[in-house]
Amino acid sequence: MAGGLAALLDDVAMIVKLASSASTKALGVVVDDSAVTPRYVHGFSPARELPIIWQIAKGSLRNKLVIILPIAMLLSQFAPLLLPPILMIGGGYLCFEGAEKVLEYFAVADAHQERTEHVEPVMATGGEQEKRMIRGAITTDLILSTEIMVISLNQLSQAAFWPRLASLVLVAVFMTGVVYGMVAIIVKMDDVGLRLAENGPAGRQALGRALVSGMPKVMSVLSVVGIVAMLWVGGHILIVGARNLGWDLPYGLLHRVTGPIGQLAVVGGLLAWLVDTLLSAVVGFLIGVIVVGMVRVLPSGFHRDPHEKVKR
Repeated sequence: MAGGLAALLDDVAMIVKLASSASTKALGVVVDDSAVTPRYVHGFSPARELPIIWQIAKGSLRNKLVIILPIAMLLSQFAPLLLPPILMIGGGYLCFEGAEKVLEYFAVADAHQERTEHVEPVMATGGEQEKRMIRGAITTDLILSTEIMVISLNQLSQAAFWPRLASLVLVAVFMTGVVYGMVAIIVKMDDVGLRLAENGPAGRQALGRALVSGMPKVMSVLSVVGIVAMLWVGGHILIVGARNLGWDLPYGLLHRVTGPIGQLAVVGGLLAWLVDTLLSAVVGFLIGVIVVGMVRVLPSGFHRDPHEKVKR
């Protein structure tokens, strides 16, 4: 009995460790998702914000567990050679998204009018408008959730079938909770600040005013971090993917730079990681610029912004 319990605990610990490792690589998408999603509830009454976020969260979890997970597991079990190219396509998409945002910031690329990241305030509070917004958010989430699950699956490629499945379920639940928990906190933080600022001691009112005035800055920081994270993760995926497909040059150059840095005492590991992250982000940006250029020369009917609001 004790031996069986110990074995079970070992299995649980292994699954948690696998899920934790898989989640780390997907953090770039998570930050971006957390920065984008609050804009979906912009313009709705405060009383409807949390119910809308809850509906989107349930749709996101359904995307991961009902649609993406079965397809990913079938591919990993019966066609594993397809996963690296799919992962690289996802990496290329991350590079495209990050580079496009950087270029738009510097007014080099045309800003897309209908991107959900720039959704105009929706002052209507009718049920149909709310349902339409939720459907659009869940559709956009399908793309981001696919990236999260495929990136995580790649980290679990050596695991057996059942631990891999259990780890991906854990990743799906954990990531959904993290993203939409952060979104709920971000969305309601200004309301909390207003309540604190309206009454109570002077210190509480000062804290409330700081929360209200600080939330736009928090959103700006989240946006920047999300862009850098997308470029880093996307660039690193492409570098490693190229090596797996037989082209070692980018990976070799990267490690030729970071290898000696990693040998430095005390801070070598941290500095090597920072340099690796920076160079991966630069590679991601350069590749993203190329993809942006390719997309921009296509006829408008051949491409649609994946963050574009779905119209029903």
